[in-house]
Amino acid sequence: MSELGDLLDDIVSDVDGTLLFSPSGSLYERFVEGGTPVVVATENAVDAGQYVELPLEFDEVRERVRFGVEGALENGFVEEGEQLVCVLALFSEDIDTVTRVRAGDFEQSGVYDLFVNSRAEPSVIRNVLEVAIELGKKGQKGKRVGALFVVGDAGKVMNKSRPLSYNPFEKSHVHVGDPIVDVMLKEFSRLDGAFVISDSGKIVSAYRYLEPAAEGVDIPKGLGARHMAAGAITMDTNAVAVVLSESDGLVRAFSGGEIILELDPEAY
Repeated sequence: MSELGDLLDDIVSDVDGTLLFSPSGSLYERFVEGGTPVVVATENAVDAGQYVELPLEFDEVRERVRFGVEGALENGFVEEGEQLVCVLALFSEDIDTVTRVRAGDFEQSGVYDLFVNSRAEPSVIRNVLEVAIELGKKGQKGKRVGALFVVGDAGKVMNKSRPLSYNPFEKSHVHVGDPIVDVMLKEFSRLDGAFVISDSGKIVSAYRYLEPAAEGVDIPKGLGARHMAAGAITMDTNAVAVVLSESDGLVRAFSGGEIILELDPEAY
């Protein structure tokens, strides 16, 4: 086992910083004794001085680490080129995974910006993603469905779209994240058009046909009108868009006209 110990020593030797993902209080205290770790978690339960809020428990380790590193860079906790060790509990509540990365080695995905620097509140984007993921898992009557949610900058989005039918949310003040409202969203997703949701999560409209200019929008081959509309509206406004694809069942998030997040509902 000495070879394994040597390998672990190589992974953690001469690192410039540590990222702890959802640590226990006792683990955090152990690391504080040797430096100032960056905690990446859904809440700052250990009162860490350097903290990156994790809005989703990304199942993919790569995406979780990428988000944590991007957040640490954005907040000035680490610098480009620094060697970092990331410590995670992947298969149980105990730490079981250690990986080493160099900050800035991978292309910035924009996922951190999606949640933290968007006009919409991070919790609103998270709630919309959860609705799309749940709809992607269950579909409608056992069949896949597609859906498009446009979040933030609702006034401008409404000006660049038109109604396809009566707006059931016109005189309501309901918000995404309410369990009853989320059920309504899943039911209404059977019909054509986009949902428009405000920065604070208020559902402004359903059944909207988006009419932004699509010039300059480049989406991968095989993706259809919903994805093109999502790319165009996020290029033309400060909104973000979440698309559930009817063809491949994946959930994609757009910002600035580009896909910056892709999730498989079945793996989430």
